[in-house]
Amino acid sequence: MVIWQTLGSALIGIALSYAGLRWAPERLPSRLLVLGTGLVAALSGGLLTHGMMGPGHGPAALAGSLALGVALLSLLIRPAARTRSATI
Repeated sequence: MVIWQTLGSALIGIALSYAGLRWAPERLPSRLLVLGTGLVAALSGGLLTHGMMGPGHGPAALAGSLALGVALLSLLIRPAARTRSATI
């Protein structure tokens, strides 16, 4: 069961990274950094949730991997570039 949770967490991390790169590629740093952060964050979230909840809570572990993946990927987003108005 833990192997499926690990694979599920890895897929969640890759999917979150890919979605972020498709949604706002100009506001994120390098592609490799985003993919690595999403993967490691989701795996860490799944492991952390599995450690807190114990065995038998697969959906909760996947929800934890989703939550931590979103939280850490959101830290990589840069502010949108502002355009200056030409008022004199």
